[in-house]
Amino acid sequence: MSKHHRPWSLGMLLLAVSAAWGQDNTAQPPATASPEASPQQPAPAYGPDNPAPSISDNPPISGVDLPNLEPHAAPLSYIQPGAHVSESVDSNIQNTVGGSETQSISRAEGSFELHRLWSHYDLSLDYLGGVGYYNVRGLGLKQIEELGFYQKAVWKRGELGIRDAFSYQPEGTFGSAYGSIGTEGAGLGGISAFFGGTALGALGQVPRILNLSLVDVVETLTPKSSITATGGYAFVHFLQNEPGTSPSSSPGSSTPFIGNSQISGQLGYSRVLGPHDQGAIVYGYQGFQFSTGTTLHSNLVQLMWGHRISGRMDFLIGAGPQFVQLDHVLSLVGNPTSADAIPPCVPAPTQQDPTAENCPTNDLRISAAGRARLRYQFPKTSLTASYEHYLTAGSGFFAGAESDIAHVVATRPLGRVWTVFTDIGYSRNSRVLGSSDQGVAANTYQYGFAGLGVHRMFGRNFHAFASYQFNEVAFDSSFCGLSGPCNRISQRHVGTIGLDWTPRPIRLD
Repeated sequence: MSKHHRPWSLGMLLLAVSAAWGQDNTAQPPATASPEASPQQPAPAYGPDNPAPSISDNPPISGVDLPNLEPHAAPLSYIQPGAHVSESVDSNIQNTVGGSETQSISRAEGSFELHRLWSHYDLSLDYLGGVGYYNVRGLGLKQIEELGFYQKAVWKRGELGIRDAFSYQPEGTFGSAYGSIGTEGAGLGGISAFFGGTALGALGQVPRILNLSLVDVVETLTPKSSITATGGYAFVHFLQNEPGTSPSSSPGSSTPFIGNSQISGQLGYSRVLGPHDQGAIVYGYQGFQFSTGTTLHSNLVQLMWGHRISGRMDFLIGAGPQFVQLDHVLSLVGNPTSADAIPPCVPAPTQQDPTAENCPTNDLRISAAGRARLRYQFPKTSLTASYEHYLTAGSGFFAGAESDIAHVVATRPLGRVWTVFTDIGYSRNSRVLGSSDQGVAANTYQYGFAGLGVHRMFGRNFHAFASYQFNEVAFDSSFCGLSGPCNRISQRHVGTIGLDWTPRPIRLD
């Protein structure tokens, strides 16, 4: 999911950007008729005082944008720098199965945001970079880099969005409490796990590069109907720790993790069914290429329904069949013929069948895919809950996985300067391929995290925070093989305190 993962301070900045964004997404109210007005009077030209029409307040549910639940703010083009320092105590700093070594992690990061508005275009950039010092032999100083980009173009009947999120991380994602590292860039919050670019669990301290690029188009056909198209490309590369690369000296890297690239596409038709309801039909495609040479293809069709109450609630549910094509997968075949497999086959005799051979075969599997999402704005509390069931890349453990991903986030202000938040996530991931000779030797694994924190403002420019985060990766009993019981669970307890400097935005207008 899992989705939706960066330091909370940057998340707060993104909320500020979203609020500034709201002006560009606000539809202009109809002009009040007057006796002097002529029906043929031309509409005023688009400009700063009359932005181009936008459908982002209530986007079609078959697209990737989420509706606004926050009050709109005035339009603003600005830049905003920031600085962030934190100190964490980690109970399993090397993130190993059965590990227990309490050490500290110190982080110092800088951030920069740019938001620029034109009459028909929006541009957003956000950058976070710095270093983390892991106080343990063999780790030490690690680099952290994240860059997000979003360009939107608006015309009378539609929108075009180009988005990209890049990150270089010294380890895997770890919830979204303070001190964690994320993958979300500008314009990529809330993107479905269907498009990739996410990690659902990690082991060891293995550097990795993640990237997700998306292009999406929305075109309004009638006041009640629209079509959407989205294309994406994502990849995950584990540095010096994939099959065919040199072994890494990082702790926890004895298992070569499986890198991947993913191409995704989605076409949809949405229609307004009532004042608060929409229906849609969506076709989706996923194509995976793994560093082991394995390829997977998935095609799905979903029916979707959405219910929205402006400014308060957004609910979405969708489900449908999924068709997964496995290409050239090794399968044990007894006395194979040319009709049984794609040659060549490799002899693999067993006691039950001495003629058995491992043959590359193609396999088609039919299952289900779907998602549900609820966003609710209470008078003081914001709540987001989601569930997804999709084919994912396997997070380096497997060459493809059937993943169930659940995520709940809630925030609530406590007075004028205090804010409390919680973030809970869980995923269950089942290996798509039966062979376990690559990646982690297990059939399933579960990944969960729970975080709780408080945030306090000091004046206009400084924010202090404190948080606790729990994380667990647990493999099934097949992880131990024939050797009997073994350690197959990695747990981490992390407490963090820190300080953010986020000065007032510098206007560009």
